[in-house]
Amino acid sequence: MPRVSEPVDPSLSGWHLLGAAVRHWREDVRHLSQREVAKAAYVDDGDLSKWERGLARPHADVVTRLDAALGAGQQLVALHGTVVELDRLRTVAMNRPAEEEVATERRRLLQLAAAGIGVLGVCGEPVRRLLDQSVGGDFRSLEEWDLACADHLYALRTRPPAQVAADLLVDLLAVRRQLETASPADAVELQRFTAALSSVHANALTRLGEHGGALRWWRTARQTADASGDLRLRLLVRGEEAGHGLYGQRDPETVLRLLDSAERIASGPSVDLLTTRAKALTMLGRHDEARQTVNALAVLAGAGVVPDSFGFWKPDQIHFAESWVYAGAGVESAADRAREDVLGLARTYQYGANVRLHEALCTVVQGGVDEGMRLAARVIDPLPSPYRSHHIIETGRMVLRAVPYDQRDRPAVGEFRELLALGSAGRNA
Repeated sequence: MPRVSEPVDPSLSGWHLLGAAVRHWREDVRHLSQREVAKAAYVDDGDLSKWERGLARPHADVVTRLDAALGAGQQLVALHGTVVELDRLRTVAMNRPAEEEVATERRRLLQLAAAGIGVLGVCGEPVRRLLDQSVGGDFRSLEEWDLACADHLYALRTRPPAQVAADLLVDLLAVRRQLETASPADAVELQRFTAALSSVHANALTRLGEHGGALRWWRTARQTADASGDLRLRLLVRGEEAGHGLYGQRDPETVLRLLDSAERIASGPSVDLLTTRAKALTMLGRHDEARQTVNALAVLAGAGVVPDSFGFWKPDQIHFAESWVYAGAGVESAADRAREDVLGLARTYQYGANVRLHEALCTVVQGGVDEGMRLAARVIDPLPSPYRSHHIIETGRMVLRAVPYDQRDRPAVGEFRELLALGSAGRNA
């Protein structure tokens, strides 16, 4: 086992960031010594030490060999390109070229940053801090930001969450910079877009099981929504945060506290908040209260639901909550109806997978442990690894937790437990 080196602060410069990434791949991912990697990449181990500490700048050919030796899948190469462009941008800024050229350079660097973000994780904190010090605004019209929000929300529902999170960070950096010089009127709208994009990013991180980063982005979403003064947006963000907290991010009791706080702001319940309350009560085993909440939800929804302007709200969310509640209580006929309603409306791979897992949950609750395990396995096993989101894996765990203690040593239960472990690991591979 190679010794652990002194930490490198990746926010000091682009070359420190690259060095930290090389060290991360060498020590944390591949568990190799500097000498072993230097030999494989045909470089001097003393030079490698300097590169890792940000004290020297490796040539592109060297980075290509290091990337190959560490099996980094061109991530180090992409990050090296980002760092080189960052240095070039500083030179461009000093020479003060035309405004259009500066804007082009900014956009190019942000795109390169997205390519390099995966090197140190999708939270991208070192990249964020570094670019925060160096990059000017990528200014867009409010209409363009509205379209960007719609695009990212669509991506969240149809693409692997790792891809969504990396793409989102680029726009979050850009809108933050634009906010700094916006007029008061534009600033309010940009705060709304920042809150919406931050919510989508927190959602994507939750789907990746990156709960620490997600919680920080939920806080950013709340703060910017509050700053915008838009009451509906404030409630939307809080509803999203509470709802996604049920997937292993927060205790259901904590989620109920978040809902109570949101309802005080709203001066009463809303359809969005009631869907999450019903699910949280089910997770706590308070099935009668959960069903009462679903009944209240149906009455409130029957009076009409005004969708939010960003497109977060979809009618299938009501039926999804019903599926969750009735499956958890073992009410098969009602759970079946709700599941069919969801499948008839949903256009997202995640809802489709999860309501089928609700079917497995209902089967287990009714006593069909082996059959429930088989149903759940048939949902998760065919999913490609990038699509096995934490939401899906956590719903699978909910099925597993429903198995009575005295039946948890059954072969079918053990096989499904192994599948969940593989699915969770494969998601982060």
